[in-house]
Amino acid sequence: MADPSFASGRLGSRLQGSIAMIAEELLRAGRLDDALKALQEQVRSQPSNATLRIFLFQLLAVMGQWARAQNQLKVVGELDASALPMVQTYSTAIDCEALRREVFAGRLTPVILGQPAEWIAPLLQALSLDAEGHGEAAQALREQAFDAAPAVPGRIGEAPFAWLADADTRLGPVLEVIFNGRYAWLPMSNLRSLKVEAPSDLRDLVWLPAELTLANGGATVALLPARYAETVEHGDDAARLGRKTEWLDSGLPVGQRLFVTDAGETALFDLRELDFEPTDA
Repeated sequence: MADPSFASGRLGSRLQGSIAMIAEELLRAGRLDDALKALQEQVRSQPSNATLRIFLFQLLAVMGQWARAQNQLKVVGELDASALPMVQTYSTAIDCEALRREVFAGRLTPVILGQPAEWIAPLLQALSLDAEGHGEAAQALREQAFDAAPAVPGRIGEAPFAWLADADTRLGPVLEVIFNGRYAWLPMSNLRSLKVEAPSDLRDLVWLPAELTLANGGATVALLPARYAETVEHGDDAARLGRKTEWLDSGLPVGQRLFVTDAGETALFDLRELDFEPTDA
């Protein structure tokens, strides 16, 4: 699995000031609380520095302090008009995190992208059953859904597979995406290909940009939630930074997203290109 120790990337090349660099070093060491304290001190000394506030927004997002991250984005937009497209993109991504939590709590239904699949309904019903404490019934519905979902072969890079699924059994053959400002589920049977780059900014550890080609031939860009939904609440700093994937006693994963195939496992940050064979299913 990739260990995405924070590389400054686009942001780091613009950082100025010894305290900001200290914050970056603390971040590399995986000390989120200490990095936040150092960065806040620098922002207080340079309140009109938009670059520092972008750094702060990203760090707050990694830590799951969504309201504070949203506030920093608002200030960035006021300080630097050229940053407004970024502000809009990630402001909606933060909003989608709240919707995402509601979906996994069984209280909301996500947008479904592409051709409707009948096996999606049992997956969503299972989330509601989980919330009501009916774990065995939820698992039975998931098994029903997985049996009905088509096993679509393809390849990761040059490595072939007969089937692919998310390691989170609540998702299985479904990809979480943020598309046109909406949180959505994309059945993998509706996906032709996916391309991503290695994380190059801190925010990429939370939402990784991707190029998608759908089974109908349409191409689009989206953000992929890079970490599992319970990561902020139940993961440690390494999980929040996407440096590992682990399972809680409940069986739920935290940390970096992981894909499983008949041939093995691939972490999201190790992935560059994923291609599915055409299917009529």
